[in-house]
Amino acid sequence: MTIGSLPDMQLYIAGEWRDATGRDSQPVLNPATGDLLGELPLATAEDLGDALEAAQRGFLAWRATPPEARAAVLNKAAALLRERADTLAGIATLEQGKPLAEARGEVIGAAMILEFHAGEAVRNYGRVLPRSPGLRSLVVRQPVGPVAAFCAWNFPIINPVRKLSPALAAGCSVILKPSEETPASAIAVMRCFQDAGLPGDVAQLVFGVPDTVSRTLLASPITRKLSFTGSVPVGKHLMRLAADTVMRMTMELGGHAPVLVFDDCDLDTTLDALVAHKFRNAGQVCVSPTRFHVQEGIYERFAAGFAARAGRIAVGDGRDAATEMGPTANARRPAAIEAMVENARGMGATLLAGGGRRQGPGWFFQPTVLGDVPLDAMAMNDEPFGPLALLRPFATIEEAIEQANRLPYGLAAYCFTENGRRQNILGDAIEAGMIAINNVRTSWPDAPFGGLNESGFGSEDGPEGLEAHMATKAIHAS
Repeated sequence: MTIGSLPDMQLYIAGEWRDATGRDSQPVLNPATGDLLGELPLATAEDLGDALEAAQRGFLAWRATPPEARAAVLNKAAALLRERADTLAGIATLEQGKPLAEARGEVIGAAMILEFHAGEAVRNYGRVLPRSPGLRSLVVRQPVGPVAAFCAWNFPIINPVRKLSPALAAGCSVILKPSEETPASAIAVMRCFQDAGLPGDVAQLVFGVPDTVSRTLLASPITRKLSFTGSVPVGKHLMRLAADTVMRMTMELGGHAPVLVFDDCDLDTTLDALVAHKFRNAGQVCVSPTRFHVQEGIYERFAAGFAARAGRIAVGDGRDAATEMGPTANARRPAAIEAMVENARGMGATLLAGGGRRQGPGWFFQPTVLGDVPLDAMAMNDEPFGPLALLRPFATIEEAIEQANRLPYGLAAYCFTENGRRQNILGDAIEAGMIAINNVRTSWPDAPFGGLNESGFGSEDGPEGLEAHMATKAIHAS
């Protein structure tokens, strides 16, 4: 495959690949050009029934598989991801738009997650509680059962791996439904698992009409866990469906990440890190820094430096080595960002950089910076999920914390200050599942990834990712 085409798009059910024959399909488009890349088959009711039956068979076999054998499959899949990194990156760039360097980094990150969970598979310890002579209480953890996993289009390699990796390490089977807008990346990932020796019944890959797929999978008594990455409204809808069978859930929902910048920070270093992180993946990142609250004494310098750096970002096709920011992933995003910019400017915000779509084909929007954005502007309350940075000044730490916690979301937050005591206060007071202080990294394979409040609950990555797929039992034996 060259960077200009996608592999065949198919469903993977019960160990076989199923094409579009006898099935409806939908187009997959290149966001940099709008060109057709291929047709994606959509699962029928029979396909979904077959996937559920396979997942049940797969679970019964996989939970009985020694953890060392499960770990070997995960490690082999990780090795194949690394070996095929350039090919996988090309697929992700073609169908999602991000620059090749970002896509390749995503592949390596996915491999690291698999390697971590391979280790966790053999460290799934229980406890022995001593009682009177001849009596023991055992605490054991067992895989919860087949998992229905749904993931978003913004990270088409790592999102599927985040669903598969902890579930397979725990001994669960998985029915994975990635986004229909970026299917080929997930297909390429699944082929790595197939080639690594994962039995065909253990992991299924389906695409289809999202509401039909979710209602079918979540209504089935076979499904014992829901794992979802996506928007808050869709997450709430899926939680309601899952409540009928009282299944376990991990929900990684949207955010609206605050950034608190204090006047004692290293300003240039802070700006360099934040601008690069803000416009990574064209701002289509659930942990993307979005609301920049900057202390009054440095606000003007911060705003000028941020706007200047944003204005220098090279925007273009992700396949071009010179590109630093690609297109948004679909036609919905430019329209949504444009509406937010117009709304904020109409309410008194100042346009500091960008502000509109790029001329020509594809779904491009300029890296955009707004200053003095009113709190009641649309973008200050609804997640932009695009290349839009919102700047406001603050006076005191109390005001900064109040603004950080103002919204009902709590996924990620960022703080920049050299004052150690202030760092401790911020870490305790900010309501977010992940807080980065003087850096922008919130994701590590061995650390939990997840949010608070309306940003969801449960964690992916870290030991917590495996624990989320386990049921705990107490066994009292004499």
